[in-house]
Amino acid sequence: MNVRPDIFLPWNKPSIGDEEITEVTDVLRSGWLTHGPRAVQFEYEVREALGQEDSFAVSSCTAALHLGLLAAEVGIGDQVITPSLTFCAAPNAIVQTGADPVFVDVDPDTYNIDLTAAEAAITKDTKAIVVMHYGGHPCDLVGFRKLADDHGLILIEDAAHALQASRAGRRAGSVGDLTTLSFYANKVITSGEGGMLLGRASLVQRARLLGRHGIDSSVWQRHGRRNTADYEVTVPGLKAVMPDITAAVGLQQFRKLSAFTARRREIAELYTNELAGLPGLVLPTVLDGVEHGWFLYPVLIDPAACGVTRDMVSEVLRSDHLIGTSCHFKPVHTLAAYQRRECRNLLGGARIGDFLDVTNRVARQQLSLPCYPAMANDDVMRVVRALHAVLS
Repeated sequence: MNVRPDIFLPWNKPSIGDEEITEVTDVLRSGWLTHGPRAVQFEYEVREALGQEDSFAVSSCTAALHLGLLAAEVGIGDQVITPSLTFCAAPNAIVQTGADPVFVDVDPDTYNIDLTAAEAAITKDTKAIVVMHYGGHPCDLVGFRKLADDHGLILIEDAAHALQASRAGRRAGSVGDLTTLSFYANKVITSGEGGMLLGRASLVQRARLLGRHGIDSSVWQRHGRRNTADYEVTVPGLKAVMPDITAAVGLQQFRKLSAFTARRREIAELYTNELAGLPGLVLPTVLDGVEHGWFLYPVLIDPAACGVTRDMVSEVLRSDHLIGTSCHFKPVHTLAAYQRRECRNLLGGARIGDFLDVTNRVARQQLSLPCYPAMANDDVMRVVRALHAVLS
């Protein structure tokens, strides 16, 4: 059903069908709700698609990041390189291990972490690099893999935006020592909440142990082949497993991923064709050899060229046209928790923001337009007409 102009068009809306409803109903009727056969199947299908050695379905992408860092033995005294133009999940997880996030700038075309800036930030204390594939455009997978190998670092891919995206024939999420995925409500596929950790078997196995209280076997194994009290806690762990009732939704969503991504691509192409040439509107760049995932359709609003700011455009779209938008992201180094930490870039002791010119500019100007499979072409054209009205 098309969204009428007098009905609010949200920035994002999940596509849930009968398949997900049936799968959840089957789980409810099975009597097994926690981590079990659905979660195991979900893990299997995702790791096979990405060509990774092992996978662990967890309660959130943040949990996957935290467990992955712990499994890689990142801790006090270590430094982890990460972009500031990201959600706070990765830096928060880094801080929770006792390590320090080192924020570096992003590429001016793709808004992904800049390879040269990351290399310049490496010190004797650097333990890992966390790269994020901004909006669904993969970062330089080959370059970051080589950089990590050359310096003996752990490479973690935050592929929350890019579950079906690739660059130079390599799929996002297939190159890192560890990869984290998000199935949050607004992601390319959703299970409401939830995430997954994939990667080298030795690291994922350690994370799995940590994520189930440090218990040496899963609850599904104990209820199946072993006595429920027959277990040992081998390390002090956490609770982060994905329940089957959540995995049931994710499993069916994952099987629709190709169709979802194809529709996102159609929407992006329509935006690109219809918005080209508008004054002050910078459209997203797609580099050669990239298959974009289009979690976001991120534009920049240049006030010097059009006379209005990003925030003004966003407010007019909402108030006058009933169209929702979003911003990705408020840079982590500007958030109160990180301001209080008085984090400093390691290059000369200057404040972090002094080295993040592209990050700061993008954060001021970036606007994410609605781009999700449930949108009809009429919905897309509604956004197009509104932007023409605001910017022409």
